[in-house]
Amino acid sequence: MNRFDKQAKNWDNDPNKILRAKKVATEIKNFIKPTENSKVLEFGCGTGLLSYQLKDYFKTFILTDTSKGMIDVLQQKIKHESITNFHPLLINLLKENLNECNFDVIYTMMTLHHILDIPKILNRFKSLLKTHGYLCIADLVKEDGSFHSSHPDFDGHNGFDKNKLSNLLKANGFIVEYYNLYFEIEKEVNNKIKKFPLFLMICKKVS
Repeated sequence: MNRFDKQAKNWDNDPNKILRAKKVATEIKNFIKPTENSKVLEFGCGTGLLSYQLKDYFKTFILTDTSKGMIDVLQQKIKHESITNFHPLLINLLKENLNECNFDVIYTMMTLHHILDIPKILNRFKSLLKTHGYLCIADLVKEDGSFHSSHPDFDGHNGFDKNKLSNLLKANGFIVEYYNLYFEIEKEVNNKIKKFPLFLMICKKVS
């Protein structure tokens, strides 16, 4: 059991997690202007907070995560609220194939910095998206490593530099069409409150 499995039951109790999901959802809706026939994939869905904010704007949602605890909580929410267009999957997209493809939109929130091989997952996203489909990345701005200072086993990325990530996306067939700092997470680091900005980057698959 990883730490996300352990945190799953109380994940939705943090109002800031819900607030940032609402902010990301609003910016995605305003930029993409979704249609009711669109099919979307959420990568690293957790308990589905972001997709929940978008559930009335797209037709079909495939929600993926590697944490069984998170998927279990999501399934309970789907059953409790009789949500019919959510389809959660416990799957590692870096290692396993997804039967679905030709998505109109893929989005991910606070997951990408946990992925070691960024070019590989971007290539995976490209293979799953329709041409001119959108990839939306909400994550940490490049930081000094203190964001995960309370998790000594963390081996991911300390956020992302806008230009470096844009170049990686370009090399994998995407162009960046939107970038905004939408939220700040406040954490106590060395007995002081430190702010960590979050960005939303929206890209289009062009090749």
